Amino acid sequence: MFSVGDLVCYPMHGVGTVEGIVSQNVLGVTADYYSLRFANGKMTALVPVGTAEKVGLRPLIGADECKEVLAYMEQPGERGSDNWNQRYRDNMEKMRRGSVYDVADVVKCLRLRESEKGLSAGERKMLATAKMIIAGELSTVLGVELSSIEEKIC
Repeated sequence: MFSVGDLVCYPMHGVGTVEGIVSQNVLGVTADYYSLRFANGKMTALVPVGTAEKVGLRPLIGADECKEVLAYMEQPGERGSDNWNQRYRDNMEKMRRGSVYDVADVVKCLRLRESEKGLSAGERKMLATAKMIIAGELSTVLGVELSSIEEKIC
């Protein structure tokens, strides 16, 4: 269970802060929700407390693991499926799971595809989102500027 003030990572959105735990009545059912504000400050979300882990809400990784992720990002990526639709679905599933290594795999796969053949508009957007999620988490944990992390993962 998370507490107010905890930094968390939410799949597809990145780093956020738990601003509160609120009760909401939705369709006649009252449940507790984490109220999250994301690092960019412009977006908020309510995540049901009871299913937070299932939907991928997790604490940020530690500083040691950040170094492992950066080393992992330097290793060659896999191309993924040659069928763009299958590749997109596979990468979207990795993004939804929210593991930092799954998101790193998406970045590595799409960087490789971009260098070889270019990316569709959807894959370019997915690559930008994946980079934002990785860079946001690493810069927050390591306490460094976002731009310095972006340079390392690009």
